[in-house]
Amino acid sequence: MKKNSTKKNSKPFLSLVIPVYNEEKHLNRFLEEIDKLKFSFPHELIFIDDCSKDSSYSILNSFQFKSNFQIFKQDKNQGKGAAIRRGFEVALGDVIGVQDADFEYDMKEIASLIQPFLTENADIVFGSRFRKENRQVHRTFHYLVNRFLTLVSNLLSGMYLSDMETCYKFFKADIIKNIHLESNRFGFEPEITAKIARLKAKIMELPISYYPRNYYEGKKITWKDGVAALRHLFVYNIIKGPKSYFKKELPESYIPKTSNWL
Repeated sequence: MKKNSTKKNSKPFLSLVIPVYNEEKHLNRFLEEIDKLKFSFPHELIFIDDCSKDSSYSILNSFQFKSNFQIFKQDKNQGKGAAIRRGFEVALGDVIGVQDADFEYDMKEIASLIQPFLTENADIVFGSRFRKENRQVHRTFHYLVNRFLTLVSNLLSGMYLSDMETCYKFFKADIIKNIHLESNRFGFEPEITAKIARLKAKIMELPISYYPRNYYEGKKITWKDGVAALRHLFVYNIIKGPKSYFKKELPESYIPKTSNWL
């Protein structure tokens, strides 16, 4: 573990959780770009190395950050969901979000995704790759799978989204820290969507840019994860109930009056 999240002696408003696994080819360039991000509020970067087999962890530890940061390494490879879960646990910010350690998403757009939290217009914000406001070029297979999974998610959860599988998800800390998360791999996306659908929360979806990479460039999700995501959709929307989803510390303001979960 390595961190300097208190060096500025101010509580971060935003915590960015960044899972890392075998990203050595472009990690230095990624760190340079994300470390340059400027916001009108304090923020921290939280890196969770998922027991990389390459030099990713060494690169993280040798990089000279200007931003507040925390670095952790998993004892064994567990998957993106487990890394995100650990990042949420140690995050210090009022708002907590997820950032992949690559360039598929435009990190300069994070500021616009955080704006609704500053104006109290949202409790949760998803960045959508499929909103019509932005024209994107997608890889056909992943596009069709993502659209299908989002459609199933909408039908089961009763919440309309255009992009359930998006990486860019931002939450008020008092929400995300009080949700029991279980998925270790890419099941985090359908799981968290099913669970927040049960809350009385203001959820907003905003358009984002997307620049997909291929497997030669390090993309890790496969068709098996698509099948697993479909299973997660049914498990968390139908089979399991909300009594197991939330911690007792979840503020009452997010619990519908007709519910008796806690």
